[in-house]
Amino acid sequence: MNTDLFIESLFSSLISGDRNAARRMVDAATEHEINAETLAREVFWPTISNITTLYRNDQMTQLAQQYATRTLSGLIAQNQSRYETKPSRNRSICMFCGPTELDDLAARVIVDLLEADGYDVTYGGGNIAHDDIMQEAHERRPDVLLMFSSGGSDAPGIRQLIDQIREINAFPNMQIVVGGGIFNRAAGLAEEIGADLWATGPDDLLEQLEEYPEVRANLDERTVGRGKATRAA
Repeated sequence: MNTDLFIESLFSSLISGDRNAARRMVDAATEHEINAETLAREVFWPTISNITTLYRNDQMTQLAQQYATRTLSGLIAQNQSRYETKPSRNRSICMFCGPTELDDLAARVIVDLLEADGYDVTYGGGNIAHDDIMQEAHERRPDVLLMFSSGGSDAPGIRQLIDQIREINAFPNMQIVVGGGIFNRAAGLAEEIGADLWATGPDDLLEQLEEYPEVRANLDERTVGRGKATRAA
């Protein structure tokens, strides 16, 4: 399959509201033995990123964005049932995202890939108060608190939440991970606000979680330095 051509055709169907055409294309792709993970990583993720960028830059109407968002939501849900799940990693993740529908779509792709990769994930979506996130972390004691967001307006809130967690040292063993558009666009932001790990997309996130489960920004500076030096190599 020519992935670029497929994405272009799917994109046209999505923004025009042609749900049947979009479904037919995805069904045809799966019939050609394209697995769920590949479809999520190589088709859905770049399509969501493209829609987000165009809409943010006022290069797409709200109607086109909503046509695409609602159709993609169904396609992502349908694709989830086709994942092959790896053995459990015995690591739990609490995940939240930015407030928009596009944030939620991107996060759902991430959640599906994480679960297929053997993580135990609870996903709360967006617009969740910090107190509720803190309470959830207190009750569940996850190994990872993961926050994915594309909007610049979300960064101050994420920074505030991380500061709150660090100030009271509430969960010293919990890894705080961030990702999404804002952290891709603003180099150094994730490290500046105190995140332990940060990722540019699904593949990078899965790699970081697997390779650096012990990295903590609030550990001894030399330990953190070793972890991040290795990461950057």
